[in-house]
Amino acid sequence: MNQFIANIMENVTFVLEFIALVAALVLVAVAAEKLIAKKNNTAGKILTTRKTAMIGMFSAIAGVLMTIEFPVPFAPPFYGIDASELPVLLCGFAFGPVAGVLTEFLKIVIKLFFKPTSTAFVGELANFCVGCSMILPATIIYHIKKKKITAVIACITGTAIMTVFGTLFNAVYLLPTFAVMFGMPLDEIIAMGTELNGNVTNVFTFVAFCVAPLNLLKGSGVSILTFVLYKPLSPILKAAHENKGKQARRVS
Repeated sequence: MNQFIANIMENVTFVLEFIALVAALVLVAVAAEKLIAKKNNTAGKILTTRKTAMIGMFSAIAGVLMTIEFPVPFAPPFYGIDASELPVLLCGFAFGPVAGVLTEFLKIVIKLFFKPTSTAFVGELANFCVGCSMILPATIIYHIKKKKITAVIACITGTAIMTVFGTLFNAVYLLPTFAVMFGMPLDEIIAMGTELNGNVTNVFTFVAFCVAPLNLLKGSGVSILTFVLYKPLSPILKAAHENKGKQARRVS
């Protein structure tokens, strides 16, 4: 009974940590968006009816894409790669950092309706945090000055941050938490990595040879697809920019 109560408390604590993290990232995105709007003299509502509708649409697409996951040969089977960050990044580019973070969160919620968690929600937390580590800096950089070259810089920076953050976050928090929540000793997880790569001997070599390449591959793939779709979706980006301009003129 004591162990059962302890497990419940662990799950409650984990959920509360997840909610607190979402709230913190939304606040960071709001602060960044306000500073960017002040710098560019484009003050207006952070969330309009149009933005909210678009966030819902992009979230739905991202949630479906998150259910389509492909294994990679250099990581254990509980790691996979998907294209769900693509609509999130496009939404963030079109409507700002807040839209990006909200889309990242809502895609997790939508995904769970289609495909329940298989990792005691640790995988969903990892996807959200690591995704935001790319989406948030990339959208902030892009919205400071909307140009194609800025989008390139934003994607490269976002991919680099996601690779570094995702690697460290897995080593320090996610893998130990997964071991506790899923009931799998950390040594067994590391052994799964060792079977794929003899250089994996501890948690840090595990994330270096299994997790870092995964995040780098995902970030690069999302960036390339974003550039391919940039021109076809430029009317959406232009419309969003014009709407902000109109709002700013009404405020002034």
